[in-house]
Amino acid sequence: MASTSDIRNGLCIRYNHDIFKVIEFLHVKPGKGPAFVRTKLKSVTNGKVIDNTFSAGHKLDDVRVETHKFQYLYNDGEFYHFMNEADYSQIRLLEPALDNPGLMKEGEVVTVLLNSEDNSPLSVDLPASVILEVTSTEPGVKGNTATNATKPATVETGAEINVPLFINEGDKIKVDTAKGAYKERVKE
Repeated sequence: MASTSDIRNGLCIRYNHDIFKVIEFLHVKPGKGPAFVRTKLKSVTNGKVIDNTFSAGHKLDDVRVETHKFQYLYNDGEFYHFMNEADYSQIRLLEPALDNPGLMKEGEVVTVLLNSEDNSPLSVDLPASVILEVTSTEPGVKGNTATNATKPATVETGAEINVPLFINEGDKIKVDTAKGAYKERVKE
């Protein structure tokens, strides 16, 4: 059993007959009244995100999880297939278990959270950022670096990301996987 003081990003809990992963939390101590924790929870079974508030000291039924490194193999249209780097066993997951599947390249190493009771996969954590090549975008204009104007660009995984005007096709960019947003251009 965990309490509200143990809440952190990535904690998996049983709530309303489902398993949820904490994706955001905020401890609030108002001037009047008791403290509480405002959370954003994501269901690991269907991907639904809910907002919930727990009063201070509330007991939570936490789920014991193990993390393992898996390599992303391919997507067959319905399932995403992964291979355990330690024992080469394979698992397949539906899209709701993934936070940002459009940013995964084949061969990418990700962290998979497994329920230690029944060894079922709960969620997939991507690295903090990935480097992807821009495959299509409008031509870049030299000198447009002072403003924050952006344009849509398609990267090698098929995802569409807003990038600054100076990015061209063939450029490699670093993308923040949590927000799915452009971070910087990568020179090689």
